[in-house]
Amino acid sequence: MVSWIISRLVVIIFGTLYPAYYSYKAVKSKDIKEYVKWMMYWIIFALFTTAETFTDLFLCWFPFYYELKIAFIAWLLSPYTKGSSLLYRKFVHPTLSSKEKEIDDCLVQAKDRSYDALVHFGKRGLNVAATAAVMAASKGQGALSERLRSFSMQDLSTIRGDSSSPVPPPVTVRTSSKQSKPKTSRSVSESTSSSVCSCCSVCRILRGTA
Repeated sequence: MVSWIISRLVVIIFGTLYPAYYSYKAVKSKDIKEYVKWMMYWIIFALFTTAETFTDLFLCWFPFYYELKIAFIAWLLSPYTKGSSLLYRKFVHPTLSSKEKEIDDCLVQAKDRSYDALVHFGKRGLNVAATAAVMAASKGQGALSERLRSFSMQDLSTIRGDSSSPVPPPVTVRTSSKQSKPKTSRSVSESTSSSVCSCCSVCRILRGTA
């Protein structure tokens, strides 16, 4: 555990921060020699970090594994051994030069495939989102129609309940006795007058014949 912590600190401080600062100074001073030196180091360090991801999983049980990592970082950075320049010139540069065209073709194909895959998955995502939106809208419309239907049925039931209530009896207007009496006296006078007139006509006829 202690060896792992020490090796991690050495990698962070001496393998990352220290070269980063001197790379900044090389870019600032525009020194081509220093710039090339630190570029070679970063290429070797990138390969080391990639290999470290797997070796930490499968070779961490190896005796003095973390101590060897510390020694390797020191060998890369030492101005006497010039480990990063040696590895780059002897192994990395010849290998990359011979495989450069194939690597470029693979990168172009990977870029095209990744773009096509991104477009494909983007279209599928948009289709799924549109389908979900349509389904949600249809469900919401169905729920709204059911709610309105329940309201209409409730209104019909209240209307039917109101129509079944008993109809109030019609209001009858009663005439007072004062208004009915003149009509009675008028009818009696009319009958008496008609009777008198008929008697007089009969008497006159009898007198003329006598």
